Amino acid sequence: MSVLMRSVSGIRGIVGDTLTPQILLSHVKAFLEITCARKIVIGRDSRPTGDAIVSYVSGLCRLSGADVVEVDLATTPSVELFVTRLHADGGIIVTASHNPLEWNALKFLDHRGIFLGPSEVKDLFALADAGKFDFPDYRQMGKLEILKDADAFHIDDTLAIPFLNVEAIRAKHFKVAVDAVNGAGSYIVPRLLESLGCEVVRIHCTPDGTFPRGPEPIPSNLGDLRAAVKENHCAVGFAVDPDADRCALVDGNGESIGEEYTLAIATDAVLSKKKGPVCVNLSTSRMSEDVAIKYGVGFSRAKVGEVNVSLQMMDDNCIVGGEGNGGVILPAVHYGRDSLVSAALVLAWMAENNGGPEKFRAENPSYAMPKKKFPLGKKPVKEIFAEVAKEFARWKTDSRDGLWLGKDKCFVHVRASNTEPVIRIIAEAPTEKEAEELCAKVESKIK
Repeated sequence: MSVLMRSVSGIRGIVGDTLTPQILLSHVKAFLEITCARKIVIGRDSRPTGDAIVSYVSGLCRLSGADVVEVDLATTPSVELFVTRLHADGGIIVTASHNPLEWNALKFLDHRGIFLGPSEVKDLFALADAGKFDFPDYRQMGKLEILKDADAFHIDDTLAIPFLNVEAIRAKHFKVAVDAVNGAGSYIVPRLLESLGCEVVRIHCTPDGTFPRGPEPIPSNLGDLRAAVKENHCAVGFAVDPDADRCALVDGNGESIGEEYTLAIATDAVLSKKKGPVCVNLSTSRMSEDVAIKYGVGFSRAKVGEVNVSLQMMDDNCIVGGEGNGGVILPAVHYGRDSLVSAALVLAWMAENNGGPEKFRAENPSYAMPKKKFPLGKKPVKEIFAEVAKEFARWKTDSRDGLWLGKDKCFVHVRASNTEPVIRIIAEAPTEKEAEELCAKVESKIK
């Protein structure tokens, strides 16, 4: 048996194993009860189980008395955006994001188009486990609406970003490559880029229910995109995950530069036009902090998890932020990670600075940041944290989310994953040697 993962990101499991019709029923009903939702937006990524789950979940919502707006194949940020634009009470996204193809999931959104907070999720899971639900009679059944050409709404809102100089981008006629891993971004991301005047080379942009590479947009999975950028002399390559809330870059030299650069470049593009506070999560590179320091604006860190960053950005009135996994959050559009916004802001920076991501790398401090994960073994996580804290006794400590330790321009973050049965280690230092040594110290405490 696999493990049903339950967190602020919703529920994830292997279809037919831990993600079953009974599990879907209990969690959807619990979601409707705690939100009192009467109108729900539902979308999915391209997984082969997605359409069946959408049909089932949509039917459950309608039989519970809620109206449903289905957007069919849609990115996670699109559904987040539609919840607010359509004045819905919530949303459900059928996607397991970067998990393998056999997995699927439900992501739950509130009326603001953001994930449910920790206390709401706790209540949802308690109700789901209790399993006591009622259904109204047929006269109270909800209505179904199909939103046609949903992509156009998201693209139009992205092009309307107030500090995005669309004409300057179009004047450059950038040639770009896109790898959408045959996921939900297969149509919408190239369409946005063409709206920005780009010539687009498509890689894995057929949403046919297969993932031709590893679903995460990490360097080891982007060989085809690197080759396409080189062969076609592209200025940049964009890689997204199956639900297209994350965006990673391949620079004009055909090098995978890592997901962290997306947020750093996007942050620079925003702050160059408008000043305001920045918020990222604890695992995000110092590069974004360096950009905030350059522009003299406030900078803070939140717990890992999109909703944690979103809520802190709302509290601090931040104008840009996100997570270093390629997830840019721009409140001018909505409070979710958004690959369309990411790509548009990167192109804006390129147009303004007459160079690609490789120019940003050359002009700004760089850091080594190994990201590792290990299966959760028999050793208790609390015991691991205690031993790690002892190893780094003189470092600044933050225990809001696992264990974060920082000193000078280095940090180590060790935490149990919200989406996989693993423990993650992220370390950052000015050199590869220093960063790997930090990881090794933590790894020795896990095994």
